[in-house]
Amino acid sequence: MLELSILGFLAEEPLHGYELKERIKALSGHVRPVSDGALYPAITRLIKAGKLDEHTEPGASAAPRRILSLTDRGRADLLEHLRHPKQVEITDQVRFNTVLSFLRHLPDRREQAEVLRRRLEFLTAPTSFFYEDGKPVRAEEAEDLFRQGMLRVARATGEAERAWLTDAIAQLDPPN
Repeated sequence: MLELSILGFLAEEPLHGYELKERIKALSGHVRPVSDGALYPAITRLIKAGKLDEHTEPGASAAPRRILSLTDRGRADLLEHLRHPKQVEITDQVRFNTVLSFLRHLPDRREQAEVLRRRLEFLTAPTSFFYEDGKPVRAEEAEDLFRQGMLRVARATGEAERAWLTDAIAQLDPPN
């Protein structure tokens, strides 16, 4: 997801490393913080792979800044990743939000809708945080107050997301 975030933010505009880190942190930092020890090696790998370009600009009042921009190869990689996210990027809420953050860069509305359909299909399957005799436990069935709370919040969030996904898919790929 770090590489997707790097490619996605640089698809919007060239940035220096600190600005890029701050944007990634704003997107998912409270849940999955990004360290310099992860970010800068990832940037180096993407430069070596020809997906990013870098040049140096003078700093405002400090040392020169390394400005990063997306190459054509990087843009193609971003689009391919958005077209075909891994299953965990569909099922994991934080990872899906990262995909969703950059899905607008995918130019084909039907392809955008297909990614949303995958998420909607996942959210439609019966599931729970807790199971009894192999069956999902619903909020009304949980005896523990705190588990009831988890299940009620998850149900409300899931209902809202399914409604939005249904609307978005209809707008992106209306039925004939």
